[in-house]
Amino acid sequence: MNAHGTAVLDLNADLGEGFGRWRLTDDDALLSVVTSANVACGFHAGDPSTMRRVCERAAERDVRIGAQVSYRDLAGFGRRAMDVPPDELADEITYQIGALRAFARAAGSDVAYVKPHGALYNRTVADAEQAAAVVAGVLRAGGAALPVLGLPGSRLHEAAAGAGLPVVTEAFADRAYTAAGTLVPRRTPGAVVLDPEAVVARSVRMAREGAVTSLTGEEVTVRARSLCLHGDTPGAADLARRVRAALEAAGVRLEAFA
Repeated sequence: MNAHGTAVLDLNADLGEGFGRWRLTDDDALLSVVTSANVACGFHAGDPSTMRRVCERAAERDVRIGAQVSYRDLAGFGRRAMDVPPDELADEITYQIGALRAFARAAGSDVAYVKPHGALYNRTVADAEQAAAVVAGVLRAGGAALPVLGLPGSRLHEAAAGAGLPVVTEAFADRAYTAAGTLVPRRTPGAVVLDPEAVVARSVRMAREGAVTSLTGEEVTVRARSLCLHGDTPGAADLARRVRAALEAAGVRLEAFA
C-alpha cells in the first residue's frame, strides 16, 4: 500500500527461457502484461540471440529488465541442488549480469535488478554463505545500485541489505507456501497451483490483504512489492492477462519497482 492506501504491485515473469531452437516462454505475449522481465542469462536457459531479442522487446515496451542469475545447469534448468564454491559463484553471478547488461544497454535500457533462479533462489533463502556470494557478485557487477528481488526474510535479502543493496520483496501467484512463509519444494504434490481461478484469487488477495493460505491450511502474511507469474506453465500468457485484469479491477496499481 502507498501513503494513500492504494495497493501498488509490480508483475514479473521469467523470460528468455529457451536455448537455440528450443523455446519455452511466450516472451512477446508476456511482455505485453508484465512490468518487469527476469531474463535468463545463459546458465539455466537463454542464449545470446534470445537475450538480445528479449532486451529489445522489453525496452520497446518500457518493461524493466532484470538479470535472472542461476547455477550453471542447462540440463537441469537450474532446478537441481548444486554446491558451488562461494568465490566461483560470485564470479558466475558477475558474469551473467555483465552479459545481459551488454544487450540491455545496446537496446537503450539497462539491467534494473537481479533475481536468482530455481535452486539458487531456494538455496539463498536459508544459506548465508551462498547468499553472500550472490551479493558479492551483484556488487561487483553493479555497485550498490542494483536491487535484489527475492523472498521476504531470506538470507539473500539479509546479505543484500547489509551490503547496502536495495531489496524488493516478492510473492508467487502459482506456488504453494509453507506455514513458515517459504515456497513448498517443487517435488511436493501441490507445490504448483494449477487452477487458474485459484491463481487469480490468490493474486488479488496477496495484493489487497497481504495474505495467502499455506498448503497445510495456515494463514501466512505475504508483504510483497512484486508478484511473480511463471512463464513456463501451459497457458501462462492467458493466465497472466487474467491476473493483471483482476488486479486492475480490484484497484491495484501496476507499476515497476525499479
